[in-house]
Amino acid sequence: MKETKKENKRPREDVQDGFEEKVLFINRCSKVVKGGRKFSFSALILVGDPKRQQVGYGFAKANELTDAIRKGGEQARKNLISFEMEGGTIPHSVNVHWDGAQVLLKPAAEGTGVVAGSIVRSILEMAGVKDVVAKSLGASNPINLVRATFTALKQLRNRNESLRMRGMVA
Repeated sequence: MKETKKENKRPREDVQDGFEEKVLFINRCSKVVKGGRKFSFSALILVGDPKRQQVGYGFAKANELTDAIRKGGEQARKNLISFEMEGGTIPHSVNVHWDGAQVLLKPAAEGTGVVAGSIVRSILEMAGVKDVVAKSLGASNPINLVRATFTALKQLRNRNESLRMRGMVA
């Protein structure tokens, strides 16, 4: 008989409020005390709804892993953002620095898909972006990458709105 091997990947959870939740990064920290090692955990959680083009992140710490994930999910739901899109892509390219991380987002033709690294890809897919090219040009710290990507999404403007602001369209 052949035994099937279970995958260790944790699936996206569908929560009752319609948002998908994904664990991006978990860090375990240890402190040596008299009785041995005491562990604490930090979790970087992503929450989003691709249909409504909303996405948020939360970073939380706790002594138990499940508590850190729960707290991160609650924080992510409080920090939801929505942003401008043009069809299935972003309206213009944007380059953002956050601490050591630098993220470049560029619009792509239909059918290109999400061409990005793992953290940035997760954020863009969770946000409902179908076609985009992204590049991480700086540090690979997950928290800084997430913050840079969210800052880039917040900087996106509608094409007509930006032309009107610059005085190019009446």
